[in-house]
Amino acid sequence: MSRTARWRLGLGASAVLLATAALPAPAHAEDVTDYAITVDPSATGPKIDKTMYGVFFEDINRAADGGLYAELVQNRSFEYSTADNASYTPLTAWTVSGTARVVDDSGRLNDRNRAYLSLAAGSSVTNAGYNTGVAVRDGEKYDFSVWARAEAGSTLTVTLQDAGGPLADARRIVVKKSGWTRYKATFTATRTSTAGRLTVAADAATALDMVSLFPRDTYKHEPNGLRKDLAEKIAALRPGFVRFPGGCLVNTGSMQDYSEGSGWQRKRSYQWKDTIGPVETRATNANFWGYNQSYGLGYYEYFRFAEDIGAMPLPVVPALVTGCGQNKAVVDDALLKRHIQDTLDLIEFANGPATSEWGRKRAEMGHPEPFHLTHIEVGNEENLPHEFFARFQQFRAAVKAKYPSVQVISNSGPDDAGATFDTAWKLNRDAEVDMVDEHYYNSPQWFLQHNDRYDSYDRSGPKVFLGEYASQGNAFKNGLAEAAFMTGLERNADVVKLASYAPLLANEDYVQWSPDMVWFNNHASWNSANYEVQKLFMTNVGDRVVPSTATGTPSLSGPITGAVGLSTWNTGAAYDDVKVTAADGGTLFGDDFSGDASRWTHTGTGSWTVRDGSYVQTDDTAENTMVQAGDPSWHDYDLHVKATKKSGKEGFLVAFGVKDTGNYYWWNLGGWNNTQSAVEQATDGGKSTLLAKAGSVETGRAYDIDIKVRGRQVTLYLDGKEWGSFTDDKPAEPFRQVVTRDAKTGELIVKVVNAQSAAARTSVDLGGARVASTAKVTTLAAAPEAVNTETATAVAPKTSTFTQVAGKFTYTFPANSVTFLRIKQK
Repeated sequence: MSRTARWRLGLGASAVLLATAALPAPAHAEDVTDYAITVDPSATGPKIDKTMYGVFFEDINRAADGGLYAELVQNRSFEYSTADNASYTPLTAWTVSGTARVVDDSGRLNDRNRAYLSLAAGSSVTNAGYNTGVAVRDGEKYDFSVWARAEAGSTLTVTLQDAGGPLADARRIVVKKSGWTRYKATFTATRTSTAGRLTVAADAATALDMVSLFPRDTYKHEPNGLRKDLAEKIAALRPGFVRFPGGCLVNTGSMQDYSEGSGWQRKRSYQWKDTIGPVETRATNANFWGYNQSYGLGYYEYFRFAEDIGAMPLPVVPALVTGCGQNKAVVDDALLKRHIQDTLDLIEFANGPATSEWGRKRAEMGHPEPFHLTHIEVGNEENLPHEFFARFQQFRAAVKAKYPSVQVISNSGPDDAGATFDTAWKLNRDAEVDMVDEHYYNSPQWFLQHNDRYDSYDRSGPKVFLGEYASQGNAFKNGLAEAAFMTGLERNADVVKLASYAPLLANEDYVQWSPDMVWFNNHASWNSANYEVQKLFMTNVGDRVVPSTATGTPSLSGPITGAVGLSTWNTGAAYDDVKVTAADGGTLFGDDFSGDASRWTHTGTGSWTVRDGSYVQTDDTAENTMVQAGDPSWHDYDLHVKATKKSGKEGFLVAFGVKDTGNYYWWNLGGWNNTQSAVEQATDGGKSTLLAKAGSVETGRAYDIDIKVRGRQVTLYLDGKEWGSFTDDKPAEPFRQVVTRDAKTGELIVKVVNAQSAAARTSVDLGGARVASTAKVTTLAAAPEAVNTETATAVAPKTSTFTQVAGKFTYTFPANSVTFLRIKQK
């Protein structure tokens, strides 16, 4: 044990002091260490595939239009609709001077590009771009294009300006009479601005569509290229694969195509055939995350980007079972067969010769050589495992019959555990699928507690693709927890074959989901602390695990302690007869609400009042309306509550072990749109699910809820019957390590995470390996709450050398750090 005081993450609390008094110094103080790492270089650990770590790109947080896709004009084709967002019109992001209207008639550019702009003589339209406007840099070139037609001919004047005046010389385009034609011009910016506006003015009546402005300097390809800084940040990770396009985009909305036969449905699942070919002929769609997606960035661009950065493409196709809160199985055999055929066609598009039907389309787009697709995923986070798996089996059978070498990946639903997860895994295991995609977003503590998650997985069963994970924050403490977990992924590289943090990108002005790995606006981008952790692991993988062990942190684990609480989520509810009884039968607290609620502290949202002898929360649109009562030091008690749902979408929540607003447990009955009940643990504001079951709550019915807390064991009763129990005694170990070997360089890579606020003096025994005396060291170290921003980089790697390496040596790993030592073997 350390001679100095040490803080470590505790169970149900932010920290526990392990030792407070310095011990007398021993005779050889320099030999005393906090931890010991022992490496066995003679043993053979799992092989680590070069595709181990990758990225998952989903069009969320404006990751595509206004993000990775370099187009600077928003709503370039006048296709925005209330189907995308209730606030949208076909002229969203445009302002009109004079007369202009968006038209949907037979004069359109093509059937799939339904709307166009009719601009009257002497009128103009101005586009606001994304964020603060159209961003340009002094001296850079920008390519303008537009599809236009004018019955009597016209001249367009195109300008680029901001509030300070012109940003480039104006351009004039003569529109001929001969129907729709694409016209081009180039601007050279005369100064830098982040608030530019693009204006198109016509001297005669003119129809416009696909108004576009692209930076000439895009990533590798133009004119339909990718934003350079974002693409370069992704490339710098050296990802082994790129998973795309979703996520919820794949398994939500209609499964119909975009055609007259389907009524030009806008809210559709992402379907690859919508997204290839000339950009002006691609479909438009309502993005699940509340905006429009143009499909300018489509499957061809995804494949090409993966190829450019040396990554394996890993597309995801719909399974005809919706998820992400929709949870419906589509029953239409003809539609299912069409989607299965679409999947086979996708493989041909990626891999087929240029003489094949879909290979020819790829070649016509500029890529005659195949993209070498080896993996494809069917479905995403389906909550209906039996319905999903019945359809998955048909996809898999069709793919294996025609393309036996292609791995077909299944999934296990949206959670790390629970009934759906268990059922899905049994189905996958029994059917001997190749690989199962797991997703989970949990608290940092969960990741510190579950480093051993895959130690017990069946080595002969399906492999794991950890397709989406993150620890609910972008502070360095989140990156530390994820790094600790990643050492367990590598140690189990024989089971976990692929892993990707999610989501990848977020435009700071259009956020639907946080945390995210890379943040950006219209002119800058910056790496999160999580990105720096991912990059360190992804660029120092090694090709085989070298077995090693480490001592742990001395743990002091007491009983679950805390006050009690009541809450709702999108629900109105009434509570009564709250009683807290000590284990010896003594009364700790009681409230029948015959008086006021003065003993309760309101820490959440919502509106609470005492009414007719009950404590009632009436706002059924408010989330987390927590009120709490009692002593945070309470332990070993029984909590009784009577709860009645009055209105709203979900059920009610009863809290125990309440430390403060960010640290507690609660029993969430009727959560997830009243489909599931679960016990969740909040730690520093991040939640993890400890126990979950399907179930709903009836409106108007009174439920008796009892929670028994003994030590670290909790038993829950609903209407007098045991509902479930759990023991929360898993240590949140802050010191984790893994060792890998890089055969190419001949180096051992010792990777150590010290997620605590004290340095860790550590003895390292390399098991007799003959090594050089100098190691290359890369360290990430920062305060736990440190975050990176556009203007300040608090978390960044530092490189150094360590010159005291030997078969046995001592190294002090800094507080709150991730350290990689690359040690050359002789």
